[in-house]
Amino acid sequence: MAFSIIRRATTLGLTALAVAGLVFVPSVAQAAEAVEARSAVIRPVRQCAGLPKDFQIPGAPTHITATAVVPATATDPEHCDVQGFVEPAVKFRLKLPTSSYTGRYLQSGCGGLCGAIPDLLFPDNCLPRNGEFAIAATDDGHEGKGTFPFLDGAWAANNQAARDDWSFRAPHVVSLASKRIIATYYGAPPRHSYFSGCSNGGREALLLAQRYPDDFDGIIAGAPGAYISALMVYQAWLARANTAPDGSSILTPDKLATLHNAVIAACDNLDGLLDGQLDDPRRCKYDPILLRCPANTDQPDCLTPAQVETTRKLYAGPTDEAGRLLYPGYQPYGSELAWNGWVTPIPGTGSIAGLLADNTLKYLAYPIGTPHSSLADFRFTSAEFHKLTAEGYKANSLNLDLSAFRRAGGKLVIWHGWADMAIPPHGTLDYYDRLVQRSGGLARTQQWARLFMVPSLYHCAEGGKLGEFDPLRETVAWVEWGQAPQKVIATGRDEQGNVLRTRPVFPYPLQAKYDGSGSIDDAADFVAVPPQSPPKDQISWVGTYQYAIPGPRA
Repeated sequence: MAFSIIRRATTLGLTALAVAGLVFVPSVAQAAEAVEARSAVIRPVRQCAGLPKDFQIPGAPTHITATAVVPATATDPEHCDVQGFVEPAVKFRLKLPTSSYTGRYLQSGCGGLCGAIPDLLFPDNCLPRNGEFAIAATDDGHEGKGTFPFLDGAWAANNQAARDDWSFRAPHVVSLASKRIIATYYGAPPRHSYFSGCSNGGREALLLAQRYPDDFDGIIAGAPGAYISALMVYQAWLARANTAPDGSSILTPDKLATLHNAVIAACDNLDGLLDGQLDDPRRCKYDPILLRCPANTDQPDCLTPAQVETTRKLYAGPTDEAGRLLYPGYQPYGSELAWNGWVTPIPGTGSIAGLLADNTLKYLAYPIGTPHSSLADFRFTSAEFHKLTAEGYKANSLNLDLSAFRRAGGKLVIWHGWADMAIPPHGTLDYYDRLVQRSGGLARTQQWARLFMVPSLYHCAEGGKLGEFDPLRETVAWVEWGQAPQKVIATGRDEQGNVLRTRPVFPYPLQAKYDGSGSIDDAADFVAVPPQSPPKDQISWVGTYQYAIPGPRA
């Protein structure tokens, strides 16, 4: 905490002097050079095998179960691989570079219902050189079973400790454990700590900024599932809307390309550029009835009446008995190709939305000892929605008061794909707009928290015309040299990895506009412009009261 105060005072002092014209303000290139200069390698002071097996950390007793030095590869530096757990059962993995560590720690979030430690990859090209981080991740306190462990919820049926670990405790206690081990191995704690997560990991990222403001200097929240209890209602809606009375899928994968192509043909030019993507899907008002098949026919290039009705429901979002939204969002236009597997079933398995909703409603969404529900039985009513709040507030990351994180000098980067089929982008816009209001307006909020909306991107950089987006480099520059991110480049590649398109993504609500010359696939040929009209991002929905419910702390 003392270091945060010193860093904050230094940054504010330089800013004040710069405004007064008394100091030189560095360029972006000079800032990069300064960040590189600060990247001096820190050598270990302990042997990997000599790390203590036990650490008595208040609130986070930690035990190392295995250590091993892993040789360097073409992509990874040589590192000390540490495996362990925080009591009672929060497993983690920590990788400590042996000869290229620069004082930076990066912790990754976990997707879905977690249940396994994510693959730990060292950041690629984050800094000019010598930018290796110590990196860590956790299984969030339980082991998922089955083909898709991140969809398994049975572990939560009668285990409140495991629920709490997943809901809010695990990322925090792993940060405490990792920093203690880092301090022991290198002789000092990390100079700067970062957290990056998407989906459930994005929820964890916001949760850390809200409830544990001193854990990380820079936090990246991608496609955050902040409204986690309501999000399970949304997943149930996606699955149920696409299920016929006989249990079959109404909308089938072979119709998705036809639907998507019709949407793009109708709405592509609304942003002034024919490029096969929608820069803001909210402008699109396409009605799938225009694709309705002739009476009593079913062809690949049209939709049956039942398919038209299902598609309309997906674009509209879940509502209660009075027609009020049960989630602040709905399937965005342009996301249709990504519905395959998420909305339409995986053969022999079911849809991801349905499996996620069913496991959560059966095992996790309601307090232990109270009646639960299921995908088949859930009622889309306000009364049933409110029953989810008692347990859901523990995992929701909806608190709008991030003043402690801001005062500690923290920097928050939120990003979301406009074509996200799993977590609607509208909810993130709704949260950020409320955060801006709570924090004194856009200009003041952007001093420490910025939002980036990526056109055509699916869930967590899983596809679309622009399928690659990572603001880690920009976040590091913001934290360590005060260079707020003015843009982040999104990239689209083919199956062989060749770059097909790059685009700048500017801090919301700025948009990228083609400058009229050069290639529409080159980020260099776009400039930032304000929206045509002020966006209206807040959404009235049944769970609005949840923004005022503070979550628990570990």
